[in-house]
Amino acid sequence: MAFLNEHYLKLKAGYLFPEISRRVAAFCQQYPEAAKQLIRCGIGDVTEPLPRACVQALQQAAEELGHRETFHGYGPEQGYEFLRQAIAQHDYRARGLEIADDEIFVSDGSKCDCANILDIFGAQNRIAVMDPVYPVYVDTNVMAGHTGPADDTGAFSGLLYLPCTAENGFVPAVPAEPADLIYLCYPNNPTGAVATRAQLEAWVHYARQHQAVILYDAAYEAYIADPTLPHSIFEIPGARDCAIEFRSFSKNGGFTGTRCAFTVVPKSLTAATPDGRRLPLHGLWQRRMTTKFNGVSYPVQRAAAALYSSEGKAQARALIDHYMGNAQVLRRGAEAAGLKVFGGLNAPYLWVQTPPGISSWQAFDHLLNRAHVVITPGSGFGRQGEGYFRISAFNSRANVEEVARRLVELRWS
Repeated sequence: MAFLNEHYLKLKAGYLFPEISRRVAAFCQQYPEAAKQLIRCGIGDVTEPLPRACVQALQQAAEELGHRETFHGYGPEQGYEFLRQAIAQHDYRARGLEIADDEIFVSDGSKCDCANILDIFGAQNRIAVMDPVYPVYVDTNVMAGHTGPADDTGAFSGLLYLPCTAENGFVPAVPAEPADLIYLCYPNNPTGAVATRAQLEAWVHYARQHQAVILYDAAYEAYIADPTLPHSIFEIPGARDCAIEFRSFSKNGGFTGTRCAFTVVPKSLTAATPDGRRLPLHGLWQRRMTTKFNGVSYPVQRAAAALYSSEGKAQARALIDHYMGNAQVLRRGAEAAGLKVFGGLNAPYLWVQTPPGISSWQAFDHLLNRAHVVITPGSGFGRQGEGYFRISAFNSRANVEEVARRLVELRWS
C-alpha cells in the first residue's frame, strides 16, 4: 500500500495564484466581451522582451550545441564557472562584499531554492515568517511537516508569525522569543517595503544571538533606487555567519520563463547537530544540489552571464526603469482615486489599502467585475494582509496608464 504525504492535507484552499486564475477564468467564461478588456496586474510576471544581449547569447550558445567541437552535455550542477564568477564579482566583490565564486549556486529559480533549502535543515527548527508573506515560505514548510494544522484564519500552528503593518513600515521588529530559521524578503513581496540598514543590523544581531539562520530573499534588489538602502544581507557585518541569500534573474533580466537564479551559502555558515556539534551548511547544500539537480541549461547560463556585460547591464537597467515608471503611474492613479498606497518606490509592487468596510477578496472581485483589472488580494498573503491588495507594475506602459484611469473612475459603492 502506498501512503501519501499527509502534511499536504493541511493546506487549505488552493495556492493563492491558482485561485486567482480560477476566478479570472470563471469571469472570462461568463463575460467573454468584458474579458477582452481584462488587464492583469496580479501575478508578478514580466511582460517585456528579454534584453538583446541575452537573446544574442542564447542564439550563440544554441549554435555551439550544434557542433561536436563546442557541444555541452551535462554541466556542473552548481553552475558553470563563467556565471558563478560573474555573479560573485559584479553583485558582491565590486560592492566590497567578499563572496567567493564557489559560494554561488546557480539554480532554476529563487522560488525553488526558498523551498529546497529546507532539505538541509532539521524538522525541529522553529520557523519565523513575515505576515503578510510570500505564500511559498509557508506552504513549503507545511508540506515538509514543520507546522501543525491551520486555524480558522489560515494561520498554521508551530510557525512564528512576524506582523508587518503600516505602523512598523511593513518591516517586523525582532521578536522577544527565539526562532531558528527566519524568512526575510526585501524589497518585499507583497508590500513593496524595503528594510533599512539599521533594521537588518537588528536582525543579524538577533540571529547571531540565537544561533539562527536568516533566509534572505533579495529577488528584487535591483529595483532599489535609494542609495542608503542595502541590496544584500551581506552588507551587514556578521551576516556571513548567519544568513543565506536568494537572488533571481527573473525580474531584473526578464527570466521568468527562461529560469535562472542563484543562492549564496557562505562557507562560514554553520548549524547544529542533535548532539551539539556545529557543521558547515555549504557542503550540505552542495551535496543536495549535486544529488537532486542537474543544473541550468548551458544556453540559459550564457544568457544570464550576458546581463553582466556593458550592453546587458544597460538593457537590464532600461527594463527596471520601465517597470518602476509603471509603478509611478499606478501610484499616482491609485492616490488620485483616494486610495492609501504603500510601496512602488524601491520595488515593483504597490500595496494598496482597501476602502473602509471592503475585504481583500471583495476588492479583488470588485476590480475584476467593475474595472476589468486583476490584482492580488492581500489576505492571500496572510492575516495581516487583510484590508489590502497588491498591484504589480509588470506590464506595458499603455496598460498601466489604462489601469490608472480605471482606478480613478471606479466607484466602490
